[in-house]
Amino acid sequence: EAIAAEALLRINEFNSQNIANTVWAFACVGWDSHELFIAFGSVIAERLAEFTGIHKSQFYLVALYVQIKWPNVDFPLARHLESLRSAYVRQESAPSQLQGDVSAMLEQLGWSHTEEHRTVEGFSLDMADPEMKRAIEVDGPFHYLEDASSGEYVVNGSTRFKARLLRSYGWNLAKVAFFEWDQKTEAERRQLLTDKLAQIGVVVRGGLLGRSDGEGPPRLSGSREKSA
Repeated sequence: EAIAAEALLRINEFNSQNIANTVWAFACVGWDSHELFIAFGSVIAERLAEFTGIHKSQFYLVALYVQIKWPNVDFPLARHLESLRSAYVRQESAPSQLQGDVSAMLEQLGWSHTEEHRTVEGFSLDMADPEMKRAIEVDGPFHYLEDASSGEYVVNGSTRFKARLLRSYGWNLAKVAFFEWDQKTEAERRQLLTDKLAQIGVVVRGGLLGRSDGEGPPRLSGSREKSA
């Protein structure tokens, strides 16, 4: 609270980078006071031309967060939502080889999905069943921070923030981390994806051995069957 109060007092002294960093950080941690976002939103709206495309893409997610959290609040950036959405969409990265490998194995398991599905809000989902609002995201190294003492990987704030927003919009989401996939056998990867599908309500009947009758690919429940 002391940091938020200090930020509000010094907001007019901040340059564009300071403003972007501050409002983004508070959104990522789920700050529970709309006054800060309204104050920063007003300054951003007045100085919008000063900000980069990356900043604007962040402001778009901040605006979505405010809309979800306080739907009746008059947020200054709401009037710029379309231009901010365009900036966000332009920042999306290209699919990785890892994503392609995961997608191919999910198809083998029988889960019919769309790659790079664009939601109404503008989010790009690596693999999704839009009708059922189920998705699997593949997270490479840049989605994580490495703990210097333990060597463990921790999901970074922006990745957590996106996932939180998606779930707020009703998406059932599972994540495949690069370190869960690397150096694994094919059988281990199939089991990993079977577990991830279960997290979003899709059950592979017959597991890695295929159908219970011993013929054909695994059958799914909780998912639309793929058409022949």
